[in-house]
Amino acid sequence: MSTPLWTAADVATALGCPAPSRDWTSSGVSIDSRTLEPGDLFVALAGPNRDAHGFVADALRGHAAAAIVSRRPENVAADAPLLVVPDTQAALERLGQAARERSEARRIAVTGSVGKTGTKEMLRLVLGAQAPTHASVGSYNNLWGVPLTLARMPRETIYGVFELGMNHAGELAPLSRQVKPQVAIVTTIEAVHLEFFASVADIADAKAEIFAGMGPGGVAVLNRDNAHFARLAKKAEAAGLARIVGFGSDAAAEARLIDCSLHATCSAVTAAIGGTRLDYCLAVPGRHWVMNSLSVLAAVQAVGADVGDAAASLARMMPPKGRGQRFRVALPEGGFDLIDESYNASPVAVRAALAVLGRATIKQGGRRIAILGDMRELGVQAPLLHAGLAADIEENKIDLVYCCGPMMAHLHEALPATRRGAHAADSAALAPLVRRAIRPGDVVLVKGSLGSRMAPVVETLRALDTGDDALPRVVNGS
Repeated sequence: MSTPLWTAADVATALGCPAPSRDWTSSGVSIDSRTLEPGDLFVALAGPNRDAHGFVADALRGHAAAAIVSRRPENVAADAPLLVVPDTQAALERLGQAARERSEARRIAVTGSVGKTGTKEMLRLVLGAQAPTHASVGSYNNLWGVPLTLARMPRETIYGVFELGMNHAGELAPLSRQVKPQVAIVTTIEAVHLEFFASVADIADAKAEIFAGMGPGGVAVLNRDNAHFARLAKKAEAAGLARIVGFGSDAAAEARLIDCSLHATCSAVTAAIGGTRLDYCLAVPGRHWVMNSLSVLAAVQAVGADVGDAAASLARMMPPKGRGQRFRVALPEGGFDLIDESYNASPVAVRAALAVLGRATIKQGGRRIAILGDMRELGVQAPLLHAGLAADIEENKIDLVYCCGPMMAHLHEALPATRRGAHAADSAALAPLVRRAIRPGDVVLVKGSLGSRMAPVVETLRALDTGDDALPRVVNGS
């Protein structure tokens, strides 16, 4: 019989509440009644747009083990298993703290301007093959996602992997203090969230807040190829970290890229990790994945796991949803390939995705097509940064570009007429235009910031599938 994640007594102790009148155990923790599993402990957070106290009854009807509330909802039974606290957000954080303190897990935190989720998923894969590993779900990297991930961590966890995100200064330090990571990865520093920062250097300083929760034995894994490496290293030293490990192609990097061969659906890599030469295959294409795999192997070494086994496990890496998943869509006359990068976008991420599209193999009569939505939070530089992608379109020989949103209008205007597909105000207007334009042999990339709502375009294109079982629905890589 498996050990419960939480008992009623454990939760009461963690929260400083009176012991509940009846005993229960929970197998999970949830903050959303729509995705709650039977046996979950429900935490009723009161957010700016929705107060989950209105869904406590739904959670209990869904067989929640109990609910943490700051007031008793009117529509629940008098004997409902409730733990009443002054502040449910603070209670979730205390529950996460208790989970961290009772576990001996070695914890790795990941941040950076781009590549956080992919790096976290690589760590989940390679460490999970060696020992019990717990990691953030999706992009649960903010003020509620981080404590929720901690609260869900089983006590027998050996490796914990946590994604930490921010778009304003001051947000990362409290998240780091909750996780208290022994190892921190900063994937890279780039021009994202410029709407909220005066300079990219200020973004580097905000990302350096990840060191705030680390002890003197901590290890920082930093991108040696990035212009802000020295700035981050200085911040890590000031925080008292024991060691700084650089990764990249720089000759001084401890996790160093020796060579790589970039293919349409994978990458072959030769690297030196702590002086040991490794050859491995990474089952996703793109130099950005290769570089982040170096940070993963450096972190694996820092927590004492087997680096060779970890490198071998990367051959099984699959991209997360909306971050490079590749689908084969069957049409009556033949199929086309669809690359789903719809979850998020920034100038550096779009350039990386266009490079992947540029290496894609197209069949006779096929084209490389990019469908791009607005990149958000770029401030006054947004028009220039959107238009600037025209050079990458040309460099990667993208045949046709469909643009979505007011900012992408600047790219549409910057493109030569031969590469212009169409521009539309939003994804709903663009989707039918794209649907009519696709033909067999094409390779189609869809990318945009989450707020641009490019996922419906992906669904529109996937819906064209005729269901020909001779074609694989999901293709490894991209």
